[in-house]
Amino acid sequence: MTITAPGSGPQVNGTPVPLAPTGALGPIGDPTPHWPGRRVTVDGLELHVRDTPATGAPSGTVVYVHGLGGSATNWTDLAGALSSRWTGHAVDLPGFGHSTPRVDRDYSLRAHADAVGAYVASLGEPVHLVGNSLGGAVALCVAAENPGSVLTTTLVSPAMPDLRPAPARLGDGKMALAAIPLVGARTRRELAAEDPGTRLRRTMRLCYADPDAVSPAAFAQAVTEATERAEYPWLAEALQRSFGGLVSTWFAPRSRSLWSIAARVRTPTLVVWGELDRLISVRKARRTVDSIPRARLLRLPGTGHVAQMERPAVVARAVLGMVDAVAAGTWDTVGVRPVCGTVLG
Repeated sequence: MTITAPGSGPQVNGTPVPLAPTGALGPIGDPTPHWPGRRVTVDGLELHVRDTPATGAPSGTVVYVHGLGGSATNWTDLAGALSSRWTGHAVDLPGFGHSTPRVDRDYSLRAHADAVGAYVASLGEPVHLVGNSLGGAVALCVAAENPGSVLTTTLVSPAMPDLRPAPARLGDGKMALAAIPLVGARTRRELAAEDPGTRLRRTMRLCYADPDAVSPAAFAQAVTEATERAEYPWLAEALQRSFGGLVSTWFAPRSRSLWSIAARVRTPTLVVWGELDRLISVRKARRTVDSIPRARLLRLPGTGHVAQMERPAVVARAVLGMVDAVAAGTWDTVGVRPVCGTVLG
């Protein structure tokens, strides 16, 4: 991967996208062992959270929010990289990972945002908030509604409204059919009956630009975790209803749309998007960053929907670069709109 001068991203119109040096990162393994988890009860919700201790004296806290069908383990490598400065908390959303569902079985975007907002509030300090896909939309809501609780926001391919038909988005015919609310019920049952390894490979083909780049050891670790979660009877329901809840927001009136919510975010925000994202088109990246007052955009070629898993070191450098720029007072440049930088590779 080719990057310009150490400590900064490529120059675009004279404005750099900040990148911290590689030496500023904590450890990333192949695979990095999953961080230990614990169960916490917040506002009557039982959540499973994986904790990443800081490698030195922590200078802050970061909270991670996974995407649709994912879990806290989606952040394993990035959490390791950012442990050089921060204590990390990766939350399993209700009904995902090892978190139990809400009693009311509410899987709306609002319900997920309320759960994360409650967990952030329970920490008793402002946090750096990082979300991917559905988790990016959740992080957007939390940052907009709890400005005093969020220091910075990082959105990795956030699930902004993308109304392309399912076949164009998913490619995999079976997955596309399963995405149709009523017609796809039988196909969803067939997919649920597949063994965890088969389902995981199918998901990786959608989410990764190059799923073959995942090492056998990392894949085996992911299969083990997926097998553990397959025992939970609520997983299919959580996936289906969360998907429906997310898509319903894409059709919300303008005053309640995700674009309107994005305009209310006042925290410094880094938007990261893979050029080869099949699920949420990179064409949504520019509108996303233009909608958030203090946002900058980093586009990554050769990268799909889960940049934090495909390019954890680059994403970590960008997150730390943002924080350093905020501290130096250079993130917000008077008279200059934050611009898009591309890391070439």
